[in-house]
Amino acid sequence: MKKIVIAIDGFSSCGKSTMAKDLAREVGYIYVDTGAMYRCVTLYALRNGLFENGGKVKVAELERHLPQIEITFVRNETTGLPEACLNGENVEREIRTMEVSTHVSPVAAQPAVRAALVAQQQRMGREKGIVMDGRDIGTTVFPDAELKIFVTAEADVRARRRYDELKAKGMPADYDRILHNIEERDYIDSNREVSPLTKAADALTLDNSYLTIDQQKAWLMERFAEATR
Repeated sequence: MKKIVIAIDGFSSCGKSTMAKDLAREVGYIYVDTGAMYRCVTLYALRNGLFENGGKVKVAELERHLPQIEITFVRNETTGLPEACLNGENVEREIRTMEVSTHVSPVAAQPAVRAALVAQQQRMGREKGIVMDGRDIGTTVFPDAELKIFVTAEADVRARRRYDELKAKGMPADYDRILHNIEERDYIDSNREVSPLTKAADALTLDNSYLTIDQQKAWLMERFAEATR
């Protein structure tokens, strides 16, 4: 069976990362969480005062800091899943907060940030056998990926999932704020000038609004089998 690159794109809070992690584990591939990479840069920017009071990115200052930002992944021995590290510090929990979620889109829209992270992502995919999820994997990072999937779900369904996830972790959660954040991120991600969120022409659409985990997994495995024949 040939090794391929699997690119999973889609809207925020669609469960792309969980889906990609499970698929990678099932087929023995390496998983790369690109969304976590942008969240790491955002966390770094928040910690280093690289946002103005209104939430606007201090672009020139952030660009000067980019060479100092190193993002790696370590395997959690308990879960078997990768966790994000920022300059050697495990920040998997910190990057999932609402504060980071609120600030990540304008950071991800910066050309210099995207160029730096895309170059790193492309290096990761040279040997194939990887699953990568994000906003522009099938259009910008790996336009020649053998399997491209575009994930979507209704905004209110995504907000409820995100709310339940935060509550389960014992973290503060406000459903209305989460829904507003999701709708705002959808607009920003779809309308930014650099690598906007768009479905690749050859991507397969997966609307998982009302799919069970087992139904989604079965669909993904069928698509994987077809792409690796």
